[in-house]
Amino acid sequence: MCHITDPIDRALLDDWQRNFPITDRPFLNIAEELGQSESNVIARLKRMRTSGRITRVGATVAPGTASASTLAAVAAPEDQVEEIAALIGAEPGVNHNYLREDDWNLWFVATGPDRVHVDATLARIGARTGLRVLDLPLVRPFNVDLGFRMGAATPRVPARREADVSALRPGDTDLLQALTSGLQLVSNPYAMLAEELNRDTGDVMARIRAMQAAGIIARLGVIVRHRALGWSSNAMVVWDLPSDAIAAAGPALAACPGITLCYERRPVPGIWPYRLYSMIHARSRSEAEEVLGRAAALPELASAPHKVLFSTRCFKQTGALIKPKEKAA
Repeated sequence: MCHITDPIDRALLDDWQRNFPITDRPFLNIAEELGQSESNVIARLKRMRTSGRITRVGATVAPGTASASTLAAVAAPEDQVEEIAALIGAEPGVNHNYLREDDWNLWFVATGPDRVHVDATLARIGARTGLRVLDLPLVRPFNVDLGFRMGAATPRVPARREADVSALRPGDTDLLQALTSGLQLVSNPYAMLAEELNRDTGDVMARIRAMQAAGIIARLGVIVRHRALGWSSNAMVVWDLPSDAIAAAGPALAACPGITLCYERRPVPGIWPYRLYSMIHARSRSEAEEVLGRAAALPELASAPHKVLFSTRCFKQTGALIKPKEKAA
């Protein structure tokens, strides 16, 4: 388990996972609050990125706003897990790929600019692996903003808010793709981003503010690798509930301390009946089981059949694919 003992590193991880400054010199703003130099803050973030404690300083985008995505799974034979995981991870639209404890053992998220792109990704994976691909599209989110304080025994995140997709403007997808890939760790990252996109710096910052205010950018800040920071006992818990029970059960489960993600997905009749999904990110299996016990005791989930799929390995974790790279002529 990784413990962050340095108080400045801990502050960078705890306090800047969201509400990252949108100013000419954002790292200087952070440095001034921490009583540090701008160069020291940038150097610390670079070091944590190199060591794998953070993936980037950038954005996460609210699902279903600027792109399409789905959760998917395959049942890979045990002796082919590495090979099949590599085939799945080679798809640029796959941004998460985990091994979990279940017959359906490889779980991944396929992303793209639209559902046609996502469907093509799933079809290629099915053809190349020779396996059936479970397609479990999002129906409605209750909490999908993974971000929490390292020191919290039961991490919690802010309540979900509705996104206003009408706020999107031409050129925003290019900007969002760059932000999900990550800002450059330099003193003037927005100016560098504007130069890359051949746009005005003021316009770039204005659009980021507008998309953040509209809820399209769900979170702008330090994106951590929770497993590398000690939150290594992570479980996806799926609940078998009738559709008319989800409206009450979803918000109750999302509000349960220790539940870090919660959403409804479409089931696969006869194969995968589960509609309600939740994630637990904990520092030990026993801690995760305590969270599960609290969740299972909720009146809205009374006697609901459920399955617990602990993650055992992360093969891939990147930002979503919003706009594919244009192919050279």
